[in-house]
Amino acid sequence: MGSTIQAKERITKQHSTLTALRNEGVVPSVVYGYKTEATSISVQERDLIKTLRETGRNGVLQLLLNDQKLNVVLSDYQTDVLKGTIVHADFLEVNLTEELEVSVQIHLVGESAGEKEGGTVQQPNWELDIKVKPSDIPETFDVDVTELNIGDTLTVADIREKSKFEILNEDDYALVTISAPRTEAELEALDDSATDTDVEPEVIGEKEE
Repeated sequence: MGSTIQAKERITKQHSTLTALRNEGVVPSVVYGYKTEATSISVQERDLIKTLRETGRNGVLQLLLNDQKLNVVLSDYQTDVLKGTIVHADFLEVNLTEELEVSVQIHLVGESAGEKEGGTVQQPNWELDIKVKPSDIPETFDVDVTELNIGDTLTVADIREKSKFEILNEDDYALVTISAPRTEAELEALDDSATDTDVEPEVIGEKEE
């Protein structure tokens, strides 16, 4: 179980107040789920980051709110792309004995036989939907590609029976494809296409006074 994060109930939702909170290192958030109605809260960003480092992105956290400890997972969050700070977080309260549906990142493991022969690894989908108890949520879903040859495509149907998790995606959901290397003619065609689409930049004259 991860470290406990202290949370405070948040009453006001005015934009100016939210900005002030963020400037003080506080993350405006919301918690909802199992036995909790949607409640606006705030947490210290440093505490959230520290706990996520300890438990991982999909780990179960403990949220202390109004003298009650809630078992939660980080359902979603938004960041400021310029500052790199967390600007909002959604916490989902969970029942540790019940499974829930989550999306986890697909992580390709190994070097495929086709790639060694010059093929290209293509990953059409980056996440997999699974059903799992909160304490068993994996950080990533590892997919072994070492046996794949050029032209092979690995789908959910190929791994469903081997997986220790219940996969919710359809059988034809593609995880990885090993495509054949491009021929010289195809590469030349791509170069010609790029040349044909080149556009001369427009020259903008000085604005008249």
